[in-house]
Amino acid sequence: MLTSKHTGEELGGHLGESLRQWRIILGLSQELAAERADISLPTLRRIERGDPGVKMRSFLALVSVLNLVDRFIEAAEPLETDLGRMRAHLLGRQRARRTN
Repeated sequence: MLTSKHTGEELGGHLGESLRQWRIILGLSQELAAERADISLPTLRRIERGDPGVKMRSFLALVSVLNLVDRFIEAAEPLETDLGRMRAHLLGRQRARRTN
């Protein structure tokens, strides 16, 4: 389990490993998952290793193939958290307040 004091490298590695596990659970080979996501096999391997240099398009294509889009959207939705609901009024602002 990651904590709030994780490094980007740790997060990438954890996320990549989770995607690899989902691929295996779904019974997809690396070759088939890469083909369905329209990415190269080396790109898929980079995603599964947590390489931060992978393009977002490639990452999201794999997330889609693994049928995880709804989970990612839900996880990132601020209004699904207590803090987000408490501060929902801030979302109507066009820009942040100026500080003097």
